[in-house]
Amino acid sequence: MTDLVLSVDVRAPAGTTWLALTDWTRQGEWMLGTDVEVTEGNGRSVGSRISAFTGLAGIGFTDRMEITSWEPPVRCAVRHVGGVVQGTGVFQVIPKDATRSTFVWAEHLRLPFGPLGRLGWPVVRPAFALGVRQSLRRFARFAEDYSVGGDD
Repeated sequence: MTDLVLSVDVRAPAGTTWLALTDWTRQGEWMLGTDVEVTEGNGRSVGSRISAFTGLAGIGFTDRMEITSWEPPVRCAVRHVGGVVQGTGVFQVIPKDATRSTFVWAEHLRLPFGPLGRLGWPVVRPAFALGVRQSLRRFARFAEDYSVGGDD
């Protein structure tokens, strides 16, 4: 198992940051190379399932997740139930004041590909973390400009 915890400050109230974060079908607007859909439930309750394809030109993998904890507007936990990505993830919004918040992304993952995955992780981790950091910066801008339904 390996842990990855990253965060970004957002110039938006916690409630807005939460709504932007949990607007799953728009996650591709800020998450690099990712397209997300709610496959079961409403995406805003325990037991809902989400499917995220990450890749380029149809080459990549699908991360299937089930929401295991739903505590708006501060915390959502998921269990990764796909073949490639397994483990747990927690998305947390921490209010800073009336106009600012912090989004924390934490993953506790079982590395794929057995011993090969464990050997390769130290090489892959910096690039993976860089991609997530870039996505988090994009998320901050997305949340700061967020409006329900994508209206500007």
